[in-house]
Parts: sequence; structure tokens; C-alpha cells
Amino acid sequence: MPTVRQATLDLLRSLGITTIFGNPGSTEMPFLDRFPGDFRYILGLQEACVVGIADGYARASGQVAFVNLHSAAGVGHALGNIFTAQRNQAPLVITAGQQVRSLLPNQPFLGATEAANFPKPYVKFSIEPARAEDVPAAIGQAFRIAQRRPCGPCFVSIPADDWGRPCEAPVPRILSADVAPDPALIGQAAQALAASRRPVLVAGPEVDQEGMGPAFVALAEAIGAPVLTSPFASRIAFPEDHPLFAGFLAAAPQAVSDALAPFDCVLVVGAPVFTFHVAGEAAIFRRGVPIFHLTADGDTAASAPAGTSILGSLRFAIPALHAALPEMRRTPPPPRIAAPPPLPADPIPAAWLLHRLHLAIPENAILVEEAPSHRPAMQAQMPRTRWGSFFTMASGGLGYSLPAAIGVALAKPDQRVVCLIGDGSMMYSPQALWTAVQHGLRVTTVVINNGGYGAMRSIGQAMQVRDIPGIDLPGLDFVRIAEGMGCPAIRVTHPDALDAALREACRAEGPMLVEVVVDAAIPTLYHKA
Repeated sequence: MPTVRQATLDLLRSLGITTIFGNPGSTEMPFLDRFPGDFRYILGLQEACVVGIADGYARASGQVAFVNLHSAAGVGHALGNIFTAQRNQAPLVITAGQQVRSLLPNQPFLGATEAANFPKPYVKFSIEPARAEDVPAAIGQAFRIAQRRPCGPCFVSIPADDWGRPCEAPVPRILSADVAPDPALIGQAAQALAASRRPVLVAGPEVDQEGMGPAFVALAEAIGAPVLTSPFASRIAFPEDHPLFAGFLAAAPQAVSDALAPFDCVLVVGAPVFTFHVAGEAAIFRRGVPIFHLTADGDTAASAPAGTSILGSLRFAIPALHAALPEMRRTPPPPRIAAPPPLPADPIPAAWLLHRLHLAIPENAILVEEAPSHRPAMQAQMPRTRWGSFFTMASGGLGYSLPAAIGVALAKPDQRVVCLIGDGSMMYSPQALWTAVQHGLRVTTVVINNGGYGAMRSIGQAMQVRDIPGIDLPGLDFVRIAEGMGCPAIRVTHPDALDAALREACRAEGPMLVEVVVDAAIPTLYHKA
């Protein structure tokens, strides 16, 4: 009989998983002993980085990523990005070491109390198997659940002495990840869209996640309706140079209601109805406007405050709705007016930096963003036009996007990855740069340094609160931080030096960081609540 370790490695091979993301400790050493040559180990210097890297890899590759963390403290370090992985619908199987079984009754050093409960509720499945011989089957079950829509992280705690125990190899299994929507509800949505005079579509990240971008564009063109991107979309939802693209919904109830007020039917595809960040009145929910909602996320469907949610994979729902529509001949909406190019100034305006960065990056570059205070300017100056070309976090939790950019680059080694990140965000996971250096990844990190938490300044202004402590961040030197981990870096303080620095960073064979000191003016994120 094989050992638990041998059976697990064979299971991973059968699933096509030969990359392990981890940060090792003593309780993981029996698993990592004599590490097999056909696997690669991606080391992150802190567990939050490890999960962020794995998340980016999973989302960019479309595969389940396998993570190996260290006992309770390591899982605790990672929990912020586990929460983000759940909101991102990133398929991860997270394993963590546990003390040997004979010591567990006596509260041992590095023992995890109620290990399976620790990451809940932000994992889809969590277990510490009752017997060592059940470990490979539990890991196989975690893989199947992680990739069932909506995708998400799963967790298995494994006592250190389990790996050497004999077991039977789990029987290979296949589980369909997709379910079809109710045909009757699809017919109702098609009838409502055909009868409406001014329909509108709201698109979300599930469209790109399921690889249904071209099919969704064809659906939008058949309906002939404008398309808005949902609030806080964590991926591209619709090509932002398409004639039907109408802009972005803000995460504020009044702003959403105002944007949707001119329309008599709303189709939401692959997004919640709706994500809000500030309180307010959403009159759209009381006006009786028909809202139809296509999603594979049952919790999102159940929590929608209005409308008809049609549960099912977009792989089935979008073609089914398209096929149910009669031919429609609507006058196309007027084209969206593009934002004018900003002008240079000293200090550097953030919008001008983003305009110049858009011109500097390669056409096939992938943008990974964590600069929330500058997202409206980024959306105006850096339109995303290709499917798979944009990632950010759906949770709002900082410390995700720099490690995620490393994971995206590992999944897409032939493409330039640009991490656009604020100075506050950069300080959550700067050690991810070390992993980029070790693997020679083509990651360009652009730090927007406005001297503080710009999003907090903006939200404070919207909420009419003042004199908030802990917002300013003086004295940070991102060039020295990067160079200390072996990553070349340059600091830009004047507009005349910006273009050359961005060109150099975007042509570097390995990772490079550019810190740009920008005007600290407070951007407007939302209307007042």
C-alpha cells in the first residue's frame, strides 16, 4: 500500500497539479521530505503572500492551486487573503500542518485547536480527517468542491505523522462544475428584454471568470443595450472600447439608482445586485423595474434585494438567453464620451501618471490593481479591452494585488504583468517582490505614492468626518525596500522623468519597481451618502 504522502502526490499528478505554493514549517516537513523533482515549490516569505500568489495563479490559469501552510499561526497570517480568495471565487486547496496526533490532547506547541473551524466561514469545505488514511480522499474532495461554481478555497488540516501512514489510493473521480439554469425563467427574461423599450445590462467578473466574454458581447449586441460594469468588479466585465460600453457603476445606492433610472429593464450578468460600500437609498429596488439576474453564485442570488435571480453557470445561461431572444432592432445608444487626456504638472497628477502608464505598457499586458483611491482615474485612463487582462480583489482587503501579480506572472510567463498599487497597499505584502526576483518574473510594479491612505481621505470626505488619525504615511522609501529584496527600482518625482522610467520598467527582463510621487489631492470616489 502507498503512504499517505505517495497517494497525495499521485493524486496531484493525476489532476495536473505539479506546483505547490507554500511557506514551510516543522509540521509540513514530512510532506516536503525528498521533494519530488517533477514538482515545483513557490516560496512566499509570509503566508498572506503565499495565498495571494496562489489566488492570482488560480484566477489567471483557470486551475485549482494547491497551497501548503504552517499550522495555526500560519493559517492566521493567511486569513485576510483567504477571505479575499473566497470573495474572488478563486479555486484553492489549502492544506496546513498539524501537530502529531498523539500530542493533540495535551495542547502541544504548534498544535492547532479546532483546526478545521479556524478558517470558517471563508472556505467552502474544511476538515481535519479523523484517520490518517482518509487524508488523500479529503484532499480529492476539497479539489472537487473548490472548482464547483462558485469556485472558492477549501481547507484540509493534516497531522504531521499522517504522511508516513499506509493508505489506499483514492479512486479518481469527475465532478461537473456547471449547472444549467431554469429554461422557464430564461424565457421570462427573454420576453421582458424583448418587450422593453430601454433595457440596460450590468456585467460582472463571472463573465471573464467563466470564459464567456465573446458570448456575452454577442448577447449584448443582439439586445442592442448599453452595458455597465458592476460596482467593484474584480475582473474585466466588458470590453471598455466597445460601442455599447457605458461606464462603471459606483458602489453607492443613490449613484446606482441614478445611473439605472432611465431604463425600463435591467439584466445583471455575473455580478451581485448590487455591491454597495456606503449607506443610502436605492430607489431602483422600489420602482418595480424588472431586474433579471444571471449568476452561478447561490448566495449572491439569495441575497439580491430585488428582481428574479436565475441560478446557473453562465456557460449555459448566456447562450440559452441569446437563443430565446427574438430578433430586435434597436437604435444603438450614443457612444460614451472618453475622458480627455490629462495634462502634466508638478507635483505629478495621478491621472497623468495613469495616462502615461497606459501608453507605456505592452498591448498584451495584464494589469493587477490595488490603488482604490485612484480606481476611477485608472478606469478613465487605462481602459481594459481584452478578456483576462485585469485583476483586482473583490473583498476590499489590502495586501492582495502584489502577490497576486506574482501568481498571474507565474501562470502567464509570456506576458508582461503590471501591478498598480498604492503606497499604503504596498506595505501589506512587500516581500512578494522577493519571490518575483527568485523566479525572474516580468512584473512591473508601479507604486503611486500620495503619502497616505488616499481612499480613507476620500471616504472621510464623503462621510463628512474629519481629523482621522493614522491616514498619513510619511518617510516610506519604496526604492530601498525593493532593492533590499534584489529588485531594481527607481523613484520619480518630476513629470519629465516619468516616461523614461516607465519604459525601462516595462521592458525589463525581470521584475522592476517604479515609485511615483503624485499630488496628494483627494479624489472623489462616491457621492455623499
